[in-house]
Amino acid sequence: MTRRNERHVVPNSKGGWDIKKPNATRISSHHETQAEAEARAKEILARGGGEVVIHDKEGKIRDSDTVTPGRDPFPPKDTRH
Repeated sequence: MTRRNERHVVPNSKGGWDIKKPNATRISSHHETQAEAEARAKEILARGGGEVVIHDKEGKIRDSDTVTPGRDPFPPKDTRH
């Protein structure tokens, strides 16, 4: 089984938002807004693809987004016939 390439956008206890790789002891970067952190996480993953996991202010996962060339676990259905 292949390990997923992920970056988590998580709240920082002192304010702002951090990007963190699972099981890492340090953050990848810190940003003032969640939107800035999410955009940077997508830039980090753009080269090889992966999953951006976005947390809410309480730290719970609220969303995720697949960055190509990553494989989306829930791709949209093809509605063409």
